[in-house]
Amino acid sequence: MKVTLKIWRQADAASKGAMHTYEVDEVSPDMSFLEMLDVLNERLNAQGEEPIAFDSDCREGICGMCGLMINGEAHGPEVTTTCQLHMRTFKDGDTITIEPWRSDAFPVVKDLCVDRGALDRIIQSGGYISVNTGAAPDAHAVPVPKDKADRAFDVATCIGCGACVAACPNGSASLFVGAKVTHLGELPQGQAERDRRVVNMIGQHDHEGFGGCTNIGECTAACPKEIPLDVISRLNWDLHAALRHGK
Repeated sequence: MKVTLKIWRQADAASKGAMHTYEVDEVSPDMSFLEMLDVLNERLNAQGEEPIAFDSDCREGICGMCGLMINGEAHGPEVTTTCQLHMRTFKDGDTITIEPWRSDAFPVVKDLCVDRGALDRIIQSGGYISVNTGAAPDAHAVPVPKDKADRAFDVATCIGCGACVAACPNGSASLFVGAKVTHLGELPQGQAERDRRVVNMIGQHDHEGFGGCTNIGECTAACPKEIPLDVISRLNWDLHAALRHGK
């Protein structure tokens, strides 16, 4: 395969960026999208040019590090992570536009890399359980109803990649926050801090500059872990309950 890549290049956060065009041939349909970018970077290195910076780590769809806007879609046309998107999704001769996540809360660091530290700060504001339980209890010591355990496991699959933010026209991280609040709120261990957690996490979300949710649904459509939209309803429910309790 041969593809034409239009890639956003930006030297650093303070520099003005622009799209650059590259031709890449001998692309195997079995390559992942990031492996195809590796091939391009090897060529750029050989030519003495600056390689394209992009985030990646596990390349197994687990860590959430990778994330690109591909032809205007978060992670590309498949519901998966960028590292698990394969070139067989595209056709020989295609032109592919590649950009970083677009959000005021995710400033560009270099080229396709963005700073997603805002999501970490939301977790630090309350996305945890700090109850002192002493030594590690037996796994079955605190009974959890199966429906709640299943729900907690399902929403805990969020990997914090930021695709929900990039896909949302408002730049909202409500799906991310909703997944974390729902995960911990379903567990008995999470009840002691439930009100304070949701108030603090939403407060940090707004402080970081994320937009408000208007239930468009692009977030869940782009989510590689298919986090359901109803976690945002749970988020709003918990917030209203916390405000009623005077938190």
